[in-house]
Amino acid sequence: MTKIRHGSKMIRGPRILTWLGLGVLFASFPDSAWAETEPLIDKLADILTWVVLLLVPIGGIYLFWMVHILPEKVAEKRHHPQKEAIKVLCILSLVFGGMLWPLAWLWAYSKPTLHKLAYGTDKHEDYYLEGAGEAEAPSVDTSEAVTRLRRAIGRLAAKGVPNEELESLKRELAEIEMTLARTKPRQGAD
Repeated sequence: MTKIRHGSKMIRGPRILTWLGLGVLFASFPDSAWAETEPLIDKLADILTWVVLLLVPIGGIYLFWMVHILPEKVAEKRHHPQKEAIKVLCILSLVFGGMLWPLAWLWAYSKPTLHKLAYGTDKHEDYYLEGAGEAEAPSVDTSEAVTRLRRAIGRLAAKGVPNEELESLKRELAEIEMTLARTKPRQGAD
């Protein structure tokens, strides 16, 4: 094995021979390479080209749009009190190329503490309207509960319960009946 001194390094002979061999190998390759293709492969390549040119941009635009309305969907799901403003920010983000999208995303996931301090609630009005519609409709169970309360008050009066307790129970029952009476006409009007 021969060693050649090159500056401060020692280069071994077989390394030089390896590099020379690789150089000769690469020099023996042809200057250009080409291959013939069949007409079927050309036709498939043309179809694939048109599919990529037409469908990929449409898919990209659709994906861009779906990602940009995600904060709006999150705000609606969480009943965010400022969901209309978040929706507008999402639309503006589409116009400005997505630069406002992170702000809309953070806003949709933020807890509206300042809104709660100002308005006393951290939910959108729709949340209470949806829940109020279900709570206002008296069910058969509510009417039966009122009937049971009347019977219980009658039994307590028969047992000799002090009059003050019975009067407070009767007032509560009267308030419940008044509330039920107010909600029944609304149901008939709908």
